[in-house]
Parts: sequence; C-alpha cells; structure tokens
Amino acid sequence: MNTLSQNSYECLSGSVLKVIAAVSMLIDHFAVTILANDPEAFIPYFYFLDTPIGLYRLFRDFGRLAFPIFCFLMTEGFVHTKSRIRYARNLLFFALLSEIPFSIMMNDLGNFQKQNTLFTLLLGFLALWALERFAANVWLQILYVVSSMWAAYFFHTDYDWRGVLLILIFYLFRYYRNSQVILAGLSLYWEWKACFAMIPIRMYNGQRGFLKGKAGKYFFYFFYPLHLIFLIILRYLLYS
Repeated sequence: MNTLSQNSYECLSGSVLKVIAAVSMLIDHFAVTILANDPEAFIPYFYFLDTPIGLYRLFRDFGRLAFPIFCFLMTEGFVHTKSRIRYARNLLFFALLSEIPFSIMMNDLGNFQKQNTLFTLLLGFLALWALERFAANVWLQILYVVSSMWAAYFFHTDYDWRGVLLILIFYLFRYYRNSQVILAGLSLYWEWKACFAMIPIRMYNGQRGFLKGKAGKYFFYFFYPLHLIFLIILRYLLYS
C-alpha cells in the first residue's frame, strides 16, 4: 500500500489498525458472552447523562471501535486486491463459517435473527465492485448499491444498510481523508461511540505494516470465528 500523505500524525499502519479493531471486537464480544451473565458487571462506576456506566457498558462502548475500522480496512483491501473474486469468496466462506458461532454467542441459535459482520462487509464489497464494474452506467451503479443496502437490511446483517453506507463513504472519499472521516463519523450518529474510530483511521499511513504475506491476509478471517468459539467455550465452562 502506498503512503497517502506525509502528515506527521499519520503513524498507524494497516496492521496496527487490524490489531486495534481485533482487540476492540474481542472486548465487545467478551462483554456479550461473559459479562452479560455477571450481575456485578452492571454495577455502575459512574453516571453519564443519567446512564449508569458499569464494566459491561464500558466494554461494549469500547467495542464500537471495531466495525468502522474493519470497514475502512476492507475498503483499502478492495482498492489494492489483485483478485476481486478471491476477496469476495473469502468473505463469503468465513461469513458462513462464522454464522453458527455468532448465532450461539447472540443466544439465538436456530433463529438467525441477526447475521454476522462479515456478511455486511461482503455486501459492501459487492457494492464497491458494482461501482467499479458499471462506472459508465450510473443507473446500474445505483441499482446494485441500493440492492446491497436492501439485502443488508432484509437479512439483518450487523449494522445493516448503515454498514454498507459507511463502506461507500470510505471508498468514495478515499482521496479526501478529512472529508472521509468527517462524513463517516456523521453517518454513525446513531452509534456515536463508534465515531471515535475515526481517530485511528485518520492516523493511517497507507502502509501494510508488520502483518505481511498470508498471515496478514488471513489474520482477521481466522480471528473472527476462532475468537467467537473461544468465548462460547469459556461461557460454557463458567456458567454451565
């Protein structure tokens, strides 16, 4: 990946952003699977705007950083990938692989009322692919983008159509970094804690970082289902 600019504060590589997002997601899902079963995690340390803030709430709020960062990284991956088909195939495969663990984590196995994050990323990826593929036909672009957003809404993917919109913003304003993070942050008004993800995103330096080769390529793909399985087993051991 090429450096986007030379600003001194742009000091975070793609690898660092992946780690920040992965840790944030792990903390969020730890709260969902483990702390949600611990009454002491809801004892408030303080109040913010009349909302009690305990350990559970702190972990969930910190977890809001993950999704915007992964959307941003997926957009970067789309721009730099050598194979659109392979990228989409990987997203689909790991989305299907992660669906049952995700459903178990959400305590609705068999209902599948909400689909995991990778489906949202896949639909966003397909929307970007349509923008590129049908660059000469704006109506086809609109049709495919709207279809992707509708599919995210209809199938109740994580962050639904708003997640696809966030991906589109990251892509369309990729050459205007300040406008990119401002508009992306505004699109998350309904989940305002996620707006803080724009800080590390704006600090991105355009470099791949220390996660290179297959390890860097498949880091998140494998981390996503494996951390869900680990937390499910841990919940069973603690609360069975």
